[in-house]
Amino acid sequence: MNYSQTLEFLYSAMPSFQQKGAMAYKPGLERVTAFCRHIGNPQRNFFTIHVAGTNGKGSVSHMIAAVLQSAGYRTGLFTSPHLQDFRERIRVDGEMIPKQRVVNFVDKHREKMTELDLSFFEMTAALAFEHFAQSDVEVAVIETGLGGRLDATNIIVPILSVVTNIGLEHTALLGPTIERIAAEKAGIIKKSRPVLIGESDPAYNHVFEAAAAENRSQIVYAEQVFECAGQSHGENGQQFTMVRTRDGHRFEVALDLGGDYQRRNIVTASAAVDFLHENTPLTISRRAYIEGMRDAAETTGLRGRWQTLSTSPLTVCDTGHNPHGMAYVAEQLAKQTYEKLYCIIGVVQDKDLANILPLLPREAHYIFTQASIERALDAEALAAAAAGFGLRGEVVRGVGAALTRAQEIATPRDMIFIGGSTFVVAEAL
Repeated sequence: MNYSQTLEFLYSAMPSFQQKGAMAYKPGLERVTAFCRHIGNPQRNFFTIHVAGTNGKGSVSHMIAAVLQSAGYRTGLFTSPHLQDFRERIRVDGEMIPKQRVVNFVDKHREKMTELDLSFFEMTAALAFEHFAQSDVEVAVIETGLGGRLDATNIIVPILSVVTNIGLEHTALLGPTIERIAAEKAGIIKKSRPVLIGESDPAYNHVFEAAAAENRSQIVYAEQVFECAGQSHGENGQQFTMVRTRDGHRFEVALDLGGDYQRRNIVTASAAVDFLHENTPLTISRRAYIEGMRDAAETTGLRGRWQTLSTSPLTVCDTGHNPHGMAYVAEQLAKQTYEKLYCIIGVVQDKDLANILPLLPREAHYIFTQASIERALDAEALAAAAAGFGLRGEVVRGVGAALTRAQEIATPRDMIFIGGSTFVVAEAL
């Protein structure tokens, strides 16, 4: 098979959550454990940092990976979903996995993958582990796909687990309450392995503390390690004043990522980097920390986080798509200056519209659309639901056509926002 045929096989034989939603979700570690044993347990050949959470885990994973790479370590990074190219999920020192390696892996193990009835995500995680091992990776940052306890990545034994925050998401699969979702995320805590909590909250702290106590694992709250004492915006990103609590040391840190919510993520990533330097075999200098953060998006290829696509009119996209993430987006939109706001919005079918739509600004003109995937909610249905919350506009089904329409009616003094779904942002990019 060539590369395109390989991808076609993977998407057809092993439906992905990205394409199919809940029907593609296969909880449990038995299949991926058996498959990784079959290929020689490559995940045991390098140090790992395991990152879970409702929002921010992608940004935090990329920041940590960029700093580790800046520190001179050959660094693997496994994230999901991808925006445009499947290979975005698996990177070594910022470089995507070669197409031929994907083809060779599937050719070699196709029969076993089919025999074990692997999910798309299980196969992808195993491919990442083998690629990292074959590429002589020294340390890899591994982002969970969904939840934690039963996520395919949870066969690793990390030197540090990180949970960014907890909000309501995928309630049909992870549970209907914050506590239940926190318990699923806490499932990544391993025996005697430390866990860092990015954003503490009385609603779920006790869940992580109980899991840490049961596993005799050290628990660290990022907000007790670092404080963000200042934030300013520049042409190519942001500048933060970070204060390390234990000694009051101040760091001026640049970050090439947009979005005020990165204030939370940089605290989490900074605390993780500090812990790795102080308590693990890894050595990370101040220079590596500063330079890694400064070039985090450029180094790792991260896109779609409050990313500016144009300045006239200001056009921004963001992948926030659950109530927790959309609250950050709404907060950011409220701070912008424009004459009129145009919002290109599309969602997938299982989204909690009752808790997402009320967050969006009522004064905006909405262009309701849908991405070209099976899971996309029909744009007319979205418009009808949005009208119930006072959100008005028009329907343009294709994302590209919706963006063209917004550009036709917006003036240079207006703003265009694109979001609601990772898939909408992917097509806009």
